[in-house]
Amino acid sequence: QVQLVESGGGLVQAGGSLRLSCVASGRARSTYPMGWFRQAPGKEREFVAAINWSGGSTVYEDSVKGRFTISRDNAKNTVYLQLNSLKPEDTAVYYCAAGGWGREAIRYDYWGQGTQVTVSS
Repeated sequence: QVQLVESGGGLVQAGGSLRLSCVASGRARSTYPMGWFRQAPGKEREFVAAINWSGGSTVYEDSVKGRFTISRDNAKNTVYLQLNSLKPEDTAVYYCAAGGWGREAIRYDYWGQGTQVTVSS
């Protein structure tokens, strides 16, 4: 089992920045690919970004390319999502996921509880 705990969400004005963190605990945590998803009220959960176990390969959803950056520090069992140039449409609960790869939520085995990001206009 892998446990994931997100932090770093909050309220920010449009154009601002936040850094989300996801700390993993449990077995084989540093070897898992990791992903970030988000879910806005009334919408389905959508893919944001993913990173492989070494950090050498990353993928992003088109609307966040150039604004968000995913990274990981395996020594700290932590994955980060740097959110820059935030827009009101980025408002959502952001979830960390592990044990899968790709853009489909069903491919991931483990999920955190989520952290709220709210961007005001």
